[in-house]
Amino acid sequence: MKFIRHDLDGVVEIRPTRIEDSRGAFCETFRSDLFEAEGLAAGFVQINRSLSRAVGTVRGLHFQLPPFAQAKFVSVTRGAALDVAVDVRRGSPTFGRHVAVSLSAAEGAQLYVPEGFAHGFCTLEPDTEITYALTGLYAPAHERSVFWADPALAIPWPVEPGAATLSEKDARAPLLAAAELFQARP
Repeated sequence: MKFIRHDLDGVVEIRPTRIEDSRGAFCETFRSDLFEAEGLAAGFVQINRSLSRAVGTVRGLHFQLPPFAQAKFVSVTRGAALDVAVDVRRGSPTFGRHVAVSLSAAEGAQLYVPEGFAHGFCTLEPDTEITYALTGLYAPAHERSVFWADPALAIPWPVEPGAATLSEKDARAPLLAAAELFQARP
């Protein structure tokens, strides 16, 4: 397993080592000892799966506030998506910056999104399925979001705002400047 650090502290791309033969392929997608050695929280308590039928479906940018904050470990199990993590920790030196990584079932790369980051994705293929493990349980009263197409974020989404398939909640999400966010730890 290869761990690729990105410009934002804590956001890590994980590339499993794939062993292929005439039958197909095998890889380990998660090992708690390797995650812990990399300083990544590995105590997952919930696993979610989403299926997005249309190309250009955007889900996010979502996060939960403390004490119910969640780290996410994201995999594409079918199709492909542009996966995005945004630093939403006010006072952080990288506040408002993002990492965008193309993930696909064919390549098998995954993304670790730490607490304090909003997460979202845009599907690149029809019938894309995303699975993500979470370090905290879903707590609706602590769930927050940031508008996915906020110009201040400058995320290079592969779909124009008027063409994206969105939930009503994501369409109404506040801009970063108006959102309730984390406070960076000193």
